[in-house]
Amino acid sequence: MSHLPTLNTDTIWAILNEEIDDKIVNQLVWHYLGYRYNESKQIWDTSAVAEEWREKYPEPPDFIANRPPTVQLTRSIPKENKQLLKEYLGFKGYKIGEFGPRQTRRATMANWLLSYLKEKQMLA
Repeated sequence: MSHLPTLNTDTIWAILNEEIDDKIVNQLVWHYLGYRYNESKQIWDTSAVAEEWREKYPEPPDFIANRPPTVQLTRSIPKENKQLLKEYLGFKGYKIGEFGPRQTRRATMANWLLSYLKEKQMLA
C-alpha cells in the first residue's frame, strides 16, 4: 500500500469519476482507518485502528463488495460532514440509471475520505 495516491480533492474527484481502481480506493480508506500490513509477519497490524473497527473487522473490509462495512463507514462520518461532497466539492451525484451499489459505495468512501481531510484540518 505504499503507492497510494495523495489524499486531496483531486483524488476524491478521481474516486467519484472512477479513475482510480476499486482496490486502490479500498486501500486508501484502510490506510486512513489505520490498517497497516506487516509484510514480514504477513498479517494486518490494527494497533492504530479504532476499537469499533478493529473488533468488527480485524482485517480491513472490502467496502466495494460488502454493504455492512460501508454502512458503518457512513455512520462514522460526523453529521456536519455528511453532505461534504455536495457542499465542498459541488458534486451533483450520479444520474439515475447510471449508477449502482458500486458507485454509491465509492461515493460513501469519497465522502468519508473528504470528512477525514476536514477533521484533520487538511482542507483549504
